[in-house]
Amino acid sequence: MKQLPWRRLFAAALAVFAPLGASAAGDVSLDYAYYSPPSLVIRDQGWLEEHFAEQNRSVKWVLSRGSNNSLEFLNSGATQFALTSSISAFVSRANGQPVKTVYSYLWAEPSALVVPADSPIQSVDDIRGKRVAATKGTDPYFFLLRTLERHGLGSRDVRIVHLQHPEGRTALEQGRVDVWAGLDPHMAASEAGGARFVYRNPEFGLGAFLNTSERVLSEDPETVEAVLRAYERARQWIIAHPEETADLVARETGLPVEVIRLQLARYDFSRPIPGQAHLDAIRPVIPLLQADNILRGTADVEGTLDTLLAADIAERVVQDAAP
Repeated sequence: MKQLPWRRLFAAALAVFAPLGASAAGDVSLDYAYYSPPSLVIRDQGWLEEHFAEQNRSVKWVLSRGSNNSLEFLNSGATQFALTSSISAFVSRANGQPVKTVYSYLWAEPSALVVPADSPIQSVDDIRGKRVAATKGTDPYFFLLRTLERHGLGSRDVRIVHLQHPEGRTALEQGRVDVWAGLDPHMAASEAGGARFVYRNPEFGLGAFLNTSERVLSEDPETVEAVLRAYERARQWIIAHPEETADLVARETGLPVEVIRLQLARYDFSRPIPGQAHLDAIRPVIPLLQADNILRGTADVEGTLDTLLAADIAERVVQDAAP
C-alpha cells in the first residue's frame, strides 16, 4: 500500500483533532444565555437551523452561565460565537485572545448590589469588611470594583466570594454572603422575592456583546453575517412583541413572568451597532482592571480599543433590516 507523504498525514491528524466549530463547512456553534433574550428567541424560533439546513450544516447551542463561561467556549474552539459583557470582551482581547466584537445585543445597567430585605446594610459604606458574592471576569464583578472605587473603597476592603451568578443569589438567600453583585434574571428573581438594592447606578451602563474570533471573521464572514441577521431579527421581534418575549424567557428560565418583566424593563435594545459609545463606556473601568491585575502588565489598552470592534457587517445588516 502506498504511503502518504508526512505532510498529508500531519494535515489529516490536525483535521481529526481540530476543535469543534473550527471548520467553516462544519456545524455552527454558539452559546445562549438567560441574560440574553435575543439568543433565547433565535433558539426558540429555529431561524438559524432553517438557514443552515440549506447548506447541510447543523447548529449547536451551548448554555453559558456568564461571560467568563462564554469566553472559555470561544477561546477553546468549542463555539464560534460568544455572548459577553463589553468589558469581558475587552479584557479577553487585551490579554491576548483574538476576540472580535461584531454586534451589541443590548445595553443595560450591568448589575446592582443586592442585600436581603432585613439586612442592616443601608449604603455602600456599610459593606466594608462584608462578604460580597460576584463572578470574576463578568459585568457584576466589574460593577462591584467600580462601585467600591466611587465610594473610596477597594477590593481589599471587602471579602469577595467568587461564585457563578445563580450560586451568588443562593448564597445571599442562605446567609452565606452579605451582599451580592447580581445579574438578571437571577437579580430580578431575588428582587421579586423581597431582596432590595443597596446601590444602583445607570451611569455605569454598558453594552452587551456578541463576539467571534478573528479566524471565523476572516475565514467565514458569511456565517457571521447569517448569525447577525438572526440577532437583528430577534432584536426587532423583541421590540415588537414584549409580552411574548417575557413569556418565552420565563418558560426558558423557569421563572415567573413577573420576574422577567422586571429584567426586561432594565434592557435597552436600541443600540445594536457596536461603536464609540460602547468603547467610551469601557474606558472608566480600565484603571480598575489594571489595579486589580485583571489586565496583563503588557496589555496594549489603546491598541485593544482600536481593534476590538468589527462593526461593518452589523452596519450592513441593521441597514438592510430597517423598516
